Amino acid sequence: MELHQIRAFVAVAEELHFGRAAARLHLAQPALSRTIQNLERSLGAPLFERNTRSVRLTTAGEALRPSAVDVLEAVRSAQVSVAEAARGEVGRVRLAFPGASSHIMVGKLARSVRETHPGIDFQIFSSNYASAALDKLAERTIDIGLGRWWFVPPELESRVIADEQLIIALPTQHPLANAFSVSMKDLQKEDFVSLARGGVLFDHLIRLAASAGFVPTIAQTAPDTWTQLSLISAGAGCGITVSSVAENGEFPGIVFRPLSEDFEPVLLRMAWRADDASPALRAVLEIAQRELPTPVLTRTGVR
Repeated sequence: MELHQIRAFVAVAEELHFGRAAARLHLAQPALSRTIQNLERSLGAPLFERNTRSVRLTTAGEALRPSAVDVLEAVRSAQVSVAEAARGEVGRVRLAFPGASSHIMVGKLARSVRETHPGIDFQIFSSNYASAALDKLAERTIDIGLGRWWFVPPELESRVIADEQLIIALPTQHPLANAFSVSMKDLQKEDFVSLARGGVLFDHLIRLAASAGFVPTIAQTAPDTWTQLSLISAGAGCGITVSSVAENGEFPGIVFRPLSEDFEPVLLRMAWRADDASPALRAVLEIAQRELPTPVLTRTGVR
């Protein structure tokens, strides 16, 4: 049984008139008659009773009709699904982001994807560290990564979505909590709560401390920003973080102060595989371009 035979059968079954069915299918009536005859021959049973006045379904035709309609509906559904996938209206896109510093941005993006492309399965994960997002992109276990990388591999495309400042997080009872800004030199005798070695913020801490003439005392290492801020709130030390953390939430027991030193900006980037041709990914990237546009970058060291 071939698809064109099923279409012919359904048209005749619905019209109960070979002439009207042939016009509906844009066929000559003899061609339609031959198609029905071939179908009946392959099934071994007559599907229509015909005479010069009328056409009606046989018992076999009545039995075939529901299944034939289902087949045509399944074909139409498959065609729609393929077309939607080609347009990026359906599919799966997985994004990893660095937790506390970008959850507002990610939420904004996810909301827009859901509203404009409800057929896309947009999955988000917290990657904790930017390096982990690069690894997951390489492993193809995510499709988009957010991170503050020193270097983006050439097989990835990326763009800046935020231009941030380094700030210092202090317990509210700290002597410098009321200062307008804080110099790294003022912190050389302080304990620091740091994120893990190898992360961008750990590197910034080491570099800023070195420029101020000291090696920081790291009292505790936190697995993520939420834990780092909880430890600082408890008085375990102070910590380097980025301005978006302060902007994206309230953290009892903590004050955030700008650093008085001049430093290069911290750039949050969105990265994806250059060879990923997924229409759903391209649709999400277009939405991100609108919802999370690249800021105007004018400071030293920004490209």
